Amino acid sequence: MGDVAALPTLAELRNHVLEILCRNDNLDPSQTPLRQALITRKGTPCGLFFEVQGPRMLRNFAIWAGDENRILYYNSGGERVAETKLSEAPDPRALAA
Repeated sequence: MGDVAALPTLAELRNHVLEILCRNDNLDPSQTPLRQALITRKGTPCGLFFEVQGPRMLRNFAIWAGDENRILYYNSGGERVAETKLSEAPDPRALAA
């Protein structure tokens, strides 16, 4: 439940999140769209919310807490299923651009 990863770019972060979210329910990452939304605190970007949808109203999601250098993964029932600690990550403030 506590993997460590170096994901220095936003593209690497997205790919990693997609892989983990799909792995829990055996979804094919190449066939599963990843949605994302910006998370802000007091108007400043601080992370991202990710979501994948599967068959039978399946919705898994993840939250990248940029200031905490970790990603939290949740299943459709809202239970936390995994966590990735980041040794290297993009700057969440750069998401505003």
